[in-house]
Amino acid sequence: MFTVKVATFSPAVGSRVWVEDQDEAWLDGEVVEINGEQIKVLCTSGKQVTVNASNIYPKDVEAPASGVEDMTRLAYLHEPGVLQNLQSRYDINEIYTYTGSILIAVNPFRRLPHLYSSHMMTQYKGASLGELSPHPFAVADAAYRQMVNEKVSQSILVSGESGAGKTESTKLLMQYLAYMGGRTGASEGRSVEQKVLEDVKKFKLGDPKTYHYLNQSKCLALESINDAEEYHATRKAMDVVGISSEEQDAIFRVVASILHLGNIEFGKGKEIDSSVPRDDKSWFHLKTAAELLMCDAKSLEDSLCKRIMATRDETITKDLDPEAATLSRDALAKVMYSRLFDWLVEKINSSIGQDPESKYLIGVLDIYGFESFKTNSFEQFCINLTNEKLQQHFNQHVFKMEQEEYKKEAINWSYIEFVDNQDILDLIEKKPGGIIALLDEACMFPRSTHETFAQKLYQTYKNHKRFTKPKLARSDFTICHYAGDVTYQTELFLDKNKDYVIAEHQALLNASTCSFVANLFPPAPDDSKQSKFSSIGTRFKQQLVSLLEILNTTEPHYIRCIKPNNLLKPGIFENKNVLQQLRCGGVMEAIRISCAGYPTRKHFDEFLNRFSILAPQVVDKNSDEPAACKKLLDKAGLEGYQIGKTKVFLRAGQMADLDTRRTEILGRSASIIQRKVRSYLAKKTFMQLRSSATQIQAVCRGYLGRGVYESKRREAAALKIQRDLRKFLARKAYTEMFTATVSIQAGMRGMVSRKELSFRRKTKAATIIQNRCRVFLARLHYRKLRKAAITTQCAWRGKVARKELKNLKMAAKQTGALQEAKNKLEKQVEELTWRLQLEKRMRTDLEEAKKQENAKYEASLEEIQNKFKETEALLIKEREAAKEVSEVLPIIKEVPVVDQELMEKLTNENEKLKGMVSSLETKIDETAKELQETSRISQDRLKQALKAESKVEKLKTAMQRLEEKISEMEAEKQIMRQQTILNTPGKTVSGHPPTNLENGQRVNVETQLNEAEVAGNAGKSAAERQLENVDTLIDCVKEKVEFSNGKPVAAFTIYKCLLHWKCFESEKTNAFDRLIEMIGSAIEIEDDNAHLAYWLTNTSGLLFLLQKSLKTGGTGATASKKPPITTSLFGRMALSFRSSPNLAAAADAAALAVIRPVEAKYPALLFKQQLAAYVEKIFGMIRDNLKKELSALISLCIQAPRVSKGGMQRSGRTPGKDSPAIHWQSIIDGLNSVLAILKENNIIGSLG
Repeated sequence: MFTVKVATFSPAVGSRVWVEDQDEAWLDGEVVEINGEQIKVLCTSGKQVTVNASNIYPKDVEAPASGVEDMTRLAYLHEPGVLQNLQSRYDINEIYTYTGSILIAVNPFRRLPHLYSSHMMTQYKGASLGELSPHPFAVADAAYRQMVNEKVSQSILVSGESGAGKTESTKLLMQYLAYMGGRTGASEGRSVEQKVLEDVKKFKLGDPKTYHYLNQSKCLALESINDAEEYHATRKAMDVVGISSEEQDAIFRVVASILHLGNIEFGKGKEIDSSVPRDDKSWFHLKTAAELLMCDAKSLEDSLCKRIMATRDETITKDLDPEAATLSRDALAKVMYSRLFDWLVEKINSSIGQDPESKYLIGVLDIYGFESFKTNSFEQFCINLTNEKLQQHFNQHVFKMEQEEYKKEAINWSYIEFVDNQDILDLIEKKPGGIIALLDEACMFPRSTHETFAQKLYQTYKNHKRFTKPKLARSDFTICHYAGDVTYQTELFLDKNKDYVIAEHQALLNASTCSFVANLFPPAPDDSKQSKFSSIGTRFKQQLVSLLEILNTTEPHYIRCIKPNNLLKPGIFENKNVLQQLRCGGVMEAIRISCAGYPTRKHFDEFLNRFSILAPQVVDKNSDEPAACKKLLDKAGLEGYQIGKTKVFLRAGQMADLDTRRTEILGRSASIIQRKVRSYLAKKTFMQLRSSATQIQAVCRGYLGRGVYESKRREAAALKIQRDLRKFLARKAYTEMFTATVSIQAGMRGMVSRKELSFRRKTKAATIIQNRCRVFLARLHYRKLRKAAITTQCAWRGKVARKELKNLKMAAKQTGALQEAKNKLEKQVEELTWRLQLEKRMRTDLEEAKKQENAKYEASLEEIQNKFKETEALLIKEREAAKEVSEVLPIIKEVPVVDQELMEKLTNENEKLKGMVSSLETKIDETAKELQETSRISQDRLKQALKAESKVEKLKTAMQRLEEKISEMEAEKQIMRQQTILNTPGKTVSGHPPTNLENGQRVNVETQLNEAEVAGNAGKSAAERQLENVDTLIDCVKEKVEFSNGKPVAAFTIYKCLLHWKCFESEKTNAFDRLIEMIGSAIEIEDDNAHLAYWLTNTSGLLFLLQKSLKTGGTGATASKKPPITTSLFGRMALSFRSSPNLAAAADAAALAVIRPVEAKYPALLFKQQLAAYVEKIFGMIRDNLKKELSALISLCIQAPRVSKGGMQRSGRTPGKDSPAIHWQSIIDGLNSVLAILKENNIIGSLG
């Protein structure tokens, strides 16, 4: 038990103390009697005990009921105080507590999701340690901040026994570090390293009642743990770290084979000292394990039941007895699990990407705590050695923290003694002469047994203070560890210290047809075949040395995990179990180091608030807190204390002495207070009796007086009731007559008004109907005339256009240069016309918006004026009513005051009317202010409207300039036509006679053709024409159209049609949806690469054209540098398809040059996004088809060498039958065929 007593605790009667108990560890109680050194204590449980004064500890009665977050703030830092604080916090689900910078975590055995959400990680981000409640996130954040700010590597050591929650705490630490280090999305510098060897003691997979390796554990199930969810989470984590589904299946095969190996039991064989599987169940598990490992069942049986001994001359096969076969089975299971664990560690490290050049690190160490069972073997010996090493490191760290605390407070700390456990470490690992060295020496001699090893230990360490030999034990030994004495049994020390893999097991698993299992057991190198002794103890010690070297270069942080009960159930706190874990975890040792110095540390204000009662005059006269604390302690006669910068440091026992004196003063004060209170109560009783007598007399006199008053009041009330009743009847008659008169007048006036309103409505309706009818008839007559004129014009213009088109096609090849100049001029005219229309549209929109805004302002202004008038009229009415009331008041005053109640009522009504008048005046003022504000806003908006008008005038001027420019270009066009007529007499530029208009001007044939098309379609609606055009286009491009000079004809056709129909500038059209549906239905054939390549060329070509032409903003477009070849859509296409190669190349260049920016609306932009998605989809379909064709061939190429290596000689195959060259040639042929398809469909050069 931990005991430190620097000063003697002298309790007084009534003091609250802690006493030791056999069952509950510590019980609190009250001192009821003191007889010298014997003290009688009445416990809160009702138990009364008598103990020695040296075996009790003071209790802090002022400690908060919910405990403190940092136990260094406890008034009494001892075992019962620490235990009580942990239990108090555990009862309210506060499972984390600090002891300085050490975090103690008590496993709640329940889910507490509110403690580990992302919101909590955000709160602890950047918070200093101790600023928020204790939490693993705080420790992780402190380590991370120190590493980043101080450029020093950090380490976090998590320890505790099985079930204490070490793994969960480690997960939380890694989760927070991933949150802090993963903000950039990288995981550099993280790795998993197997630092300490742990044998497989239990496997937590499957049903514990079925497998031998699983039912050894006492814990068969845990509440709130769903195995199915954990399994799916494990599979998901494997996917995340890059473990493929095949590797996952192989991992579970290996684990399942280990479980089946554990169920194989052996019995005696036919030969002497031989063994075979005992029954059918064992045979079933052996065959199942062989099937899972994909090896021969007979070979597996021989590797478990036999050993092959190689000599110089021959090879000898030796049978194993059942016991040896069982050991061989366990050795095979152990090495399989160990190799699988190593593979997982390597896989995870390669997945998360460890950075070997990182200068700083944060190491998280998860290790078993100190173990002491009824039977302790080599595993407990290694684990306890690790804890001794870490405890030494922990003691040095705690001692360092104490020194830093004392330096921070500027107090003397040179007298603190540091307890080291180096003698235990020398006993175990010293070389030569240590226990591990003697164990290695015994393992190297074949005839050595555990008994000879134990005798060697007895002889070597018979005088060592840390080593003892238990009584009645032949091969056991006991070591006095820092946490207590542990007795070890040496029966299996020699076997467990030997580190080797049985050759038969190695050969069996290396020959497995499962590549995963075979890779776990690669063939041993030649140098390893030599006889070399390998010791687990020595390797374990080397790993410990390496671990301590890393820890010594880091700044350590500690988390001690505590298991509150052995039932693994929530809400149970076993004091003795927790106390033992605190001792084994080094927490009490850290407290012992603190107690060796100054265990009690109080801030100045807390100390003075608690102990100012000992010397109130000192505290009142001194405003300086440090000086007041020093004078108070000097007056108390204490020595050895220290006054720091912010705290008072007291030696052990001094706090209890001060509390004893405080208790005595409080006891004397309580007696005085009781005396004063009794005197006060007696005086109070006398005063109450005298006051009661006076009150009784007053009540009697009041009762008699109230009787006389009541009779007089009843008489006056009868008279008042009679008067009020007569008044009520008269007023009721008058009110009924007045109401009837007003109702009759209102009904008559309403009837007259409704008749007049109905007459006005009918007259207005008749006028509107006549007006609309005349407008309809005039419009109908106009439409008929216009339709007849347009029909006549269309027929004539169509005839002339067809004749001109026929002549135009004959002379198309001769008009190249002139046509190019003509098209350039027409392009400029079209662009200027478009700009003019845009300016007109903008002007119209601006004027309309201005009119709407002015109308809105006028309506709001009129509404405000109406409200103002209504409010003003209401105010006048209220003033008149108030005036009438004021005129009535003098009349009422002249009447004798008979009805006081009526006067009060009228007065109240007058006050209400005055208040209403004042409120109305206030509303009028507010309305006037609102009117002024509205007027100001109207003026501002009027200014804005004037600015808009000036802008419109500027636009009009610009539009006039554009119109002048258009007229100039028309003049230039006429001049060029005249020059052409002079050069080619009798023909126009296009080779056809010109057509005269009514004003004598000559027009282009294509212009006539366009006008004819417009006039021909005028009879149809725009929607019907668009549907017909889209159907025609879909029918044209739905079938496969050949390429022209490597260009997709279908893509160019779709683009030109959409451009011609002005679909890109349309706010609403269904052409894009129809095209998307057509493309989607066309690529439903996923297996035809030629079909998919054709559509990939057309969709990518169309996407290229859209990206070059579509734009989302701007009012104008940049003029193209190269003019188009022709102005007609189908004329340009025909010229491109029928011309010579040189002319075709020029046409292609001109076609790309003709692409001009188009201001696209939302449907066009959406169509471009959908088209891009289809391009990616078609490319992915071609890629997937290629993968399907090549995956089988690639797998054959990979497996071919292994098949042909040893199988050709056994089966007699020809070397070229399964040669990998054939498969590689097949892959090349497949790639060539796909490349030919891509070239045939011009995938690469479709838009080049």
